[in-house]
Amino acid sequence: MSNEPSTVGTSPRAPRPGTQKSSGSTTKKGERAAKEKPGTVLQPVGEEESKNPEEYQCSGVLETDFAELCTRSGYIEFPKVVIRPRPHQAFVASASLSEKPNAEERLSASCSINSLESKYVFFRPTIQVELEQEDNKLVKEIYIRGWKVDDRMLGIFSKCLPALSQLQSIYLWKVGLTDKTLATFIAILPLCSSTLRKVSLEGNPIPEQSYHKLMASDSTITHLSLRNNNIDDYGAQLLGQALSTLHSCNRTLVSLNLGFNHIGDEGASYIADGLRLNRSLLWLSLAHNRIQDKGALKLAEVLRPFELTHTEVVERRRLLLEKGSQERSRSPSSSRHGDSREKSQMTGISSAALVDKSEKTQAAKTPKGLGKKKEKAGEVVKKDEKSGSGPSPTQGAAKKEDMTKSAKGKVTIPEQKLTKGKNIKTGGKEKRSIFLESEQLVAEATEMVNPLLEPVEHRDGKVFMPGNKVLLHLNLLRNRITEVGLEGFLTAVRYQVQFSKHKTSSKGPVGLLWLSLAKNYFHPQCHTYTMIQELMLPRDPIKSKLKEEESTAFPT
Repeated sequence: MSNEPSTVGTSPRAPRPGTQKSSGSTTKKGERAAKEKPGTVLQPVGEEESKNPEEYQCSGVLETDFAELCTRSGYIEFPKVVIRPRPHQAFVASASLSEKPNAEERLSASCSINSLESKYVFFRPTIQVELEQEDNKLVKEIYIRGWKVDDRMLGIFSKCLPALSQLQSIYLWKVGLTDKTLATFIAILPLCSSTLRKVSLEGNPIPEQSYHKLMASDSTITHLSLRNNNIDDYGAQLLGQALSTLHSCNRTLVSLNLGFNHIGDEGASYIADGLRLNRSLLWLSLAHNRIQDKGALKLAEVLRPFELTHTEVVERRRLLLEKGSQERSRSPSSSRHGDSREKSQMTGISSAALVDKSEKTQAAKTPKGLGKKKEKAGEVVKKDEKSGSGPSPTQGAAKKEDMTKSAKGKVTIPEQKLTKGKNIKTGGKEKRSIFLESEQLVAEATEMVNPLLEPVEHRDGKVFMPGNKVLLHLNLLRNRITEVGLEGFLTAVRYQVQFSKHKTSSKGPVGLLWLSLAKNYFHPQCHTYTMIQELMLPRDPIKSKLKEEESTAFPT
C-alpha cells in the first residue's frame, strides 16, 4: 500500500483499464469517498438543525423562508414557490378571425407544455403566489392546489405565513384536509397579517364537517368559499348556527359560497334561521345543491317581515328591560331634564342612527318616564305590548341607547353598509366594488345593534320583525325549486321593492339586488319567474347601467 501513491504519482496512466486495474479503481473510489465525505457529514447537521426550526427568523420573502424552513425540518424535496401563471397570449383574440389556434396550441397555452420536461413540471406540486404590483416581493395571495398538506407542512406555514405583511387571500384546493389539520390551519389564521380576509377551502370534504369553526365570533374572515365539500344538512346546520343564534352572531363575514354541495330543504332551513338575526352577510351562494320548495320558502320568508318565535319574543323583552335599566343607571334622578336634553343632542350628532322627529321626541322623554319610583319590570313589558305597531317608550329607550353608542364611535353595520350600497347602486359599479367597500365598512364597525331591538310590528297578538334587507345577493342556481317556491320569492321581492320606494332617507338598507333562480324545476317562461325578473331588473346596478348605456348610445 505504501507504493500506491508513488505509482499513481509517476504514472498518470495507472488508473486506465489494463494497468493496475484493481489498484486504480481502489484509488478512484477513495478519491470519490473523500469528495463525497462532506455530503455525508452534512446529514447529521441537517438533523441537528431540524430540531430547532424556531431559531430561524423569517424575512418576509416567502420563497426564501419556505425553502429554509423545509430544509431545517428535514425535507429533501419540497414544493417550490412560483408566480401564479397567467393565461397565455394564444388565448387573446387575434385581429383576424381566421387565425384560430388549433387544439394542440390551446393545450400548450393552457398547460405550458413546450416539451416533455415542462409537461411534468406543470403537474409538480407548487405554491403559487400573486405579488403586489408596487412591490414584487410582497405576497398578497397564495394558491395551493392538488397536493396534500399535513401537520408537518402546516407547522412550516405557521412560521412563514405570519411574516407576510400584505397577505390577503389563501386558497387551498384539494389538499386533503382533515378535522385535525383544519383546526391547525384555523389556529394559524389569527397569527397572520390583519390584511388576510379571504379563505377558500374548496374540494376538501371532511366527515366531521367542522367548517363552521372558520366563522367563530373572533374570526376576521370576510370572504369564505366552501364549494365541493360534500356539505349536507348537518353541516348546513352548523354553518347556520355560526351565522347567528339567539345569543351570538357573526359580524365579519361578508360573503359565503356553499355551491356544489349536498344541502337539502332541512339544511336550507338552518341557513335561513341563521339569516334571521345576521346583519353582516351580503353575498350567499347555494347554487348546485338539492334545495326544493320547502327550503326555498324558508329562505324567502327571511326576506320579508317574519313572525318572531316565542323564544325570540322573550329574549327581545329581556334586552329591552336590560337597556332600560342601563338607561336609568346612567341618568341622575336630580337632573332628568338636563340628561334628556344632553342625550337628544347626542342623538343629533350621531350620523349612523337615523330616526324621525317623533321618535326623537319619544326617545328624549323616555328617561323621564323610566325614572319614576322604580317601575316594575312587568309594567315595562306591558307598555311594549300595548303600543301596537307604533314605537313604544321602551323601544325608544333602546333606540336612544343605540344612538348614544353610535355617538361614542360605535356604528351599526346595516346603516354604514347601506350608505355605500346606495351610492354604488346609483353609480352602477361592479359587484366586486360593492362587496369590497362593504367589507371595509364591516371591518370598521365596532359594534352592531342586536336585530331584536329593531322596530317591530304587532299584528293579531303576534310580533313581526322586518325582513333581512342587508343581504344583497342570493344565488339558488340549479336547485330543485318549482313554481311553489317561486311564489314565496315573488312575495319577498315585492316587499323589498315597496320598502325601497317608501324610504325617506338616502341612508339605510337597500335590500336584495341580485336573485339567481335559473335552471330550476320550472319553465323559464312561467309567469311567476317573469314577474320576479321584471321586478329585479331595475334593482340590479350592473344591468341597469348597461340599459342606460344602450339607451344613450342608441336613442329612440
